Formats: sequence, C-alpha cells, structure tokens
Amino acid sequence: MKVKTYFGTMMLAVILFSTSVSFAQQGDQAEMMKKWQEYMTPGPVHQQFAKMAGNWKATVTQFMGGQESKSEGTATYSMVLGGRYLHGSFNAIMMGMPFEGMSLDAYDNGTKEYISLWVDNMGTGVMMTKGKMDDKTKLITYWGSMVDPMTGKDQKVKAVTKELDENHSTFEMFTVENG
Repeated sequence: MKVKTYFGTMMLAVILFSTSVSFAQQGDQAEMMKKWQEYMTPGPVHQQFAKMAGNWKATVTQFMGGQESKSEGTATYSMVLGGRYLHGSFNAIMMGMPFEGMSLDAYDNGTKEYISLWVDNMGTGVMMTKGKMDDKTKLITYWGSMVDPMTGKDQKVKAVTKELDENHSTFEMFTVENG
C-alpha cells in the first residue's frame, strides 16, 4: 500500500511540475521557435561546405616510423540532410592495402564549432574532432582523439584544414603526445 501511495504521489508531482513548465513555456514559445529556427538553418559555413561537393583527386603523404610513403586516392563529397552536413567517401591504397574512409563534417550553429567524424576500414573506432576557424589565417584547427591500437588508450590528435583556392585544399593530421 505504501508503494502505491508513494508512486501515486510522485506521479501527481510529475504531472503538476510538467503542467507548470508547460504554462511557463507558452509565453516563451515564439522565442523558442525563433531560436530553434536559427539553430537548424544552414548558414554561410554550410554554403562553404557545399562548395566541396563533387569528386576530388587526393595526394596523400604519410609519415609512420620515420618513413615517408606517398599514394593517390579519390574523395567524393555530398551535402546531406538538407544542406546541413558534408558527407565524404575516400578511397586509396595505403601501406599497400585498399583503404576506405568516410567522414561527416558539421558546423554547429549553437556552439559555433566545426565537428568532424571519421571512420575507416583500418580500425573499428570513430575519431571525433572539434575546432574553430582562425579568421586571419582561414585555418580550421580541430582537436580530438582516437584510440591508439598499441596501447588501447586515447591518443590526442590535431587536424588542420585550409582551402587554398576553389579547386585545392590541404588537410594535415598529427598525433599529439599525451601529457
């Protein structure tokens, strides 16, 4: 009997709280809708992403263990979900093996941050980085982490992108010493 009374009292409290919140929000509904509209509407950064849509040739230089290796690949980008995100597919031969990768790039209107997710066939994890653009240099510097398969621990990463012109851009990624 006490359990039912306690549950009934809790349900009544939840209903009353929900009702009071609902009444308070009705006055702010127009402001709330305005904020959500601003948050969900693609803006100038998303238009910059859209310029990358299409097929690209990639030249890759990789340094591992003091050794430099070069390869070529292809990348295909398209805008998805109403122009809000840039989806990329990458293919190459790396370290003598077929390499496939997939990215999802975003600009969060709320946090004013660039966000990038990366997955590929040489791992089973997801790398996530976040960054900001330096208005003077036009460099976007991302910081994040990925798993180091040698240690099983997170490895800090830094990535830097720069649009050189309408047909060329650079992307550099580095592991950063944890400390």
